[in-house]
Amino acid sequence: MRRVRLQRDLPVPMPDGVTLLADHYAPAGGERAPAILMRSPYGRRGLFGWYFGRGFARQGFHVVIQSCRGGFGSGGLLDPLGDEHDDGLATIAWLRKQPWYGGSFAMFGPSYLGYTQWAVAPYAGPELKAMATQITASQFRDAAYVGGAFALESALSWTTLTDGMSRRFGGAAVLTAPRLTRRAVLSGRPVAELDLASAGRPLRFYQDLLMHHAHPDVPYWDKRDFSPKVGEVDAAVTMLGGWYDVFLPWQLKDYTAMRAAGRRPYLTIGPWYHIDTRHGRPAMAEALAWFRAHLLGDRSGLRPDPVRLYVTGAEQWRDFPDWPVPGMREQRWHLQHGFGLGTDGPQDAPPDRFRYHPSHPTPVIGGPVLLGDSRPRDQRRLEQRRDVLVYSSAALESDVEMIGPVRGELFVRSSTPYVDVVVRVCDVHPDGRSFNVCEGVRRLTASDSLDGVRRVSVDLWPIAHRFGRDHRIRVHVAAGAYPTIARNPGNGDPLGGGDGAMVPADVEVFHSPDRPSAVVLPLCAPRG
Repeated sequence: MRRVRLQRDLPVPMPDGVTLLADHYAPAGGERAPAILMRSPYGRRGLFGWYFGRGFARQGFHVVIQSCRGGFGSGGLLDPLGDEHDDGLATIAWLRKQPWYGGSFAMFGPSYLGYTQWAVAPYAGPELKAMATQITASQFRDAAYVGGAFALESALSWTTLTDGMSRRFGGAAVLTAPRLTRRAVLSGRPVAELDLASAGRPLRFYQDLLMHHAHPDVPYWDKRDFSPKVGEVDAAVTMLGGWYDVFLPWQLKDYTAMRAAGRRPYLTIGPWYHIDTRHGRPAMAEALAWFRAHLLGDRSGLRPDPVRLYVTGAEQWRDFPDWPVPGMREQRWHLQHGFGLGTDGPQDAPPDRFRYHPSHPTPVIGGPVLLGDSRPRDQRRLEQRRDVLVYSSAALESDVEMIGPVRGELFVRSSTPYVDVVVRVCDVHPDGRSFNVCEGVRRLTASDSLDGVRRVSVDLWPIAHRFGRDHRIRVHVAAGAYPTIARNPGNGDPLGGGDGAMVPADVEVFHSPDRPSAVVLPLCAPRG
């Protein structure tokens, strides 16, 4: 194990005259060697410096950890997501000029640090040999507007966090942001004022997200979305995600985009949520093996199969050659009369109905959020509500494993065209406990259809889950999941500026042979 030499607060000039600060961790002796770059809005010290900076340097790599623009001593103002392309490429140009630079480099980091990698990866040149990304994606737009609905809790908590970190004693914001966010969303204030309730002042990025909610395909996102270029990345990429992470669906889209382009990324998905500390150690171990393979030529630490998944319910790790996994087939589980759920087709029956009140939005229990514990929670209290339809299968006669994408295909009619369709899949244990496995939402507007019955497709989070013998599969259908998503006022007003009266939605869910509402699950042959 090598000793480490640390240089703090190195100035890195940007083309517009702003100076960003970086810390350099070097193996003792300072010889030329491959480098690992990390660019972070969360500071350069603490865990990042001790665990990752020193950890990689002890293995013989130079490590540069830089604070992004506008934070922790770096100049300029933080424009979230907006400057990472230009600033990242300028930092790489600076890196190449350092006397200790060995001619090749890799990038590492979770969440926003992973996004900063995608922002430069297609443009970094052949010296970028490897990337290790965790709980992240090449664009955050779709996670902010999940299914067309505004991801209120995650957006507000992150903007509150970054605002708090920019102030004195900003490190405490990691602890206070979730509490301030929860207090704000329960305050009853309009969604456009929730940043005032959580941070005490308007937050620019939060207001930007509100402004562009109705039109996510606007120029604002042009320099913040790097998903079109993912297939052009030549560097070797390994991805680590969590089944309960807010960015998992879009991380998997990055994986499939690379596979479609002929690349061979590695993928690991564990039973983790976004801020779960349990994924720190495997992230470090997998990245180190990856960097040794692609920067030093030592492939002894790589596993044979590129995809490793943790199957919840079975509590087992499995290796596969690809995602979606070979042998998976879609299986339709139909909503049925009497609130049943089964693989046989539905019979003629009238639709089920519920009323959604925006003034008293349907709450959520658990599910993926940015700064909370997103592990599965018992849903029985939620299932007692009159604004949640609950469909349950018979007890399973044998284990059933589902590994892959999940979607809902529902036929609905609403008294207002402005309504959300929330679908959730649960695992019901023999003792009656009902735990959420995955969920998704689709926000409908007048452009979808002004009247009549609408066929609605809802993408849920992907899964790798075993439903055990004597368990039941359960599906929820609702029109809200507050505060994970912002309430739908039902009147079509802009999310941040409408002041019209909220309109309740009377929703009908059909399940008949000509309107066969179903959840499509990814059936796999169970292993031992």
